[in-house]
Amino acid sequence: MLNGKVAIVTGGTRGIGLEIVRTFLKNGASVALFGSKEESVTESISKLKEESKNYQVIGFYPNLASEDEVKETFAKIASEFGHIDILVNNAGMSSSTKIEDYTIEEYDKIADLNMKGVFICSKEIVSYLKETKGNIINISSMVSIYGQPAGCVYPMSKFAVNGLTKSLSRELAPVGVRVNAVAPGITKTDMVASLPDEMIKPLIATIPLGRIGEPKDIANACLFLASDMASYVTGEIMQVDGGARA
Repeated sequence: MLNGKVAIVTGGTRGIGLEIVRTFLKNGASVALFGSKEESVTESISKLKEESKNYQVIGFYPNLASEDEVKETFAKIASEFGHIDILVNNAGMSSSTKIEDYTIEEYDKIADLNMKGVFICSKEIVSYLKETKGNIINISSMVSIYGQPAGCVYPMSKFAVNGLTKSLSRELAPVGVRVNAVAPGITKTDMVASLPDEMIKPLIATIPLGRIGEPKDIANACLFLASDMASYVTGEIMQVDGGARA
């Protein structure tokens, strides 16, 4: 489905991000995965290479809140592969802090990765995607729609991602670039594992399909949106949540 395509996946070293990388590779794409540390990037690439020596995968660990670092890294990827077709803005961090206990430092840390990083990556990728008629996929969250009992900065940041998705889809459609988002419901990731049970259990009870999502469920949605099968889809916030709705 993605033969000959070149994709960038931020937050690609574990959980949903790593599964997106794996799914894209299995479907013929070359992938540049981003992580926060050199060690995790190297470890993830080694793991993928063990699965298949034919995988075309490279890794980087730029500060996504630094325009200069992102711009330089994108240029290296374009030089390595010749072009860029797909950006998946997956990197993000959650929180369970109550609003009275938030520090501005914690707010800034979440906002820099979940909002500023997504904005910078989207801004810097556009010139490449114009050439290939490529697409951007943002990883949002269902809590951007129905909120969560604590950690309000996380759903706030994902609501911003939804707004960016809707606006960029309209701005970039005339140049042939599609922009969509995937909004996972509760999914088996390290991020979810860090949340207290009192936050998770009430959410599970609202899922009609009766199970927590798997990273593969999210990766398959991204595969569809990245492929030519979704060539007439833009501005969509695809809910992948087992039927749970606000």
